[in-house]
Amino acid sequence: MTELRHRGAKDSEPPLEQQPSEDKCSDSELKAEKDGVSDNESKVDSGVPEVPVPPDDTPEVLNKALSGLSSRWKNWWVRGILTLAMISFFFFIIYLGPMVLMMIVLCVQIKCFHEIIRIGYSVYHSYDLPWFRTLSWYFLLCVNYFFYGETVTDYFFTLVQREEPLRILSKYHRFISFALYLTGFCMFVLSLVKKHYRLQFYMFGWTHVTLLIVVTQSHLIIHNLFEGMIWFIVPISCVICNDIMAYMFGFFFGRTPLIKLSPKKTWEGFIGGFFATIVFGIMLSYVMAGYRYFVCPVEFNNDSNSFQVDCEPSELFQLQDYTLPGVLESVTGWTTVRLYPFQIHSIALSSFASIVGPFGGFF
Repeated sequence: MTELRHRGAKDSEPPLEQQPSEDKCSDSELKAEKDGVSDNESKVDSGVPEVPVPPDDTPEVLNKALSGLSSRWKNWWVRGILTLAMISFFFFIIYLGPMVLMMIVLCVQIKCFHEIIRIGYSVYHSYDLPWFRTLSWYFLLCVNYFFYGETVTDYFFTLVQREEPLRILSKYHRFISFALYLTGFCMFVLSLVKKHYRLQFYMFGWTHVTLLIVVTQSHLIIHNLFEGMIWFIVPISCVICNDIMAYMFGFFFGRTPLIKLSPKKTWEGFIGGFFATIVFGIMLSYVMAGYRYFVCPVEFNNDSNSFQVDCEPSELFQLQDYTLPGVLESVTGWTTVRLYPFQIHSIALSSFASIVGPFGGFF
């Protein structure tokens, strides 16, 4: 009896190296089953979706032309060529006028929304849950209808009052917007699937935060455009300038890392980009403030049935004399300077683009 007990004890405790790995796996699986947690549910609770790394999308022509360069200088040339192409396209859009600019802003908004929602969908789709993509685009439509309906009513009041369908839509605009949103909310509730509530509410929040960031921004940008293209072009150009100059200063002089989130960003690039953007903002504002095409608000002309940009420029866009502080007077030798008041605004816009703007990149 003792011998059997002794043998049983020995048999039940084989050395660790003799224990098959399957036993360890089966233990963990039994434990998971005992707790009533399936793989899918643990995947939901973790809340850490895996996002695939995007492939290199550099044009093949550039890859071949720059194949002999080191990766550092190849990156430099690729960025430089694509930047010049994009800036040229930006100037072409400005030439086409404010309405085309507004359409471009709307297209960029839709593309940004698509990119962010696609990340969420890659997680949501793996659980085979219904309606996420449909509801996301439906809510985008609702929010755009609300914001742009308000804008049309505010800026094109004479056109709205003249057309009967537009007048009815304008009168009940907020009620229609509310009804559309409630319809989407009811659709979301009907799409809920048992055991996946947490993930579905997570994605519902994902959609709404995306709408808040993307649609609200584009709506405010278009409001700026209606007040005059200079209020759109100068801030956007300052952000572009800061990005380019921060890269240039960082490329040639960067030594001190700026933030762990973006290891390639340096303090030298950040500070150099700041001062370069301030100078650029002042100079660009001086050039643009002299043209009515850039400073006048967009208005609908009822007589010609067209949008026009023509006005008597406000005081912001009329040259004035400013007395320099004593420190600057001793350095420059000037007692006064002649500036547009908007150039003072441009310093604030440039500072914002240089200090707060990079955090959009980090984000």
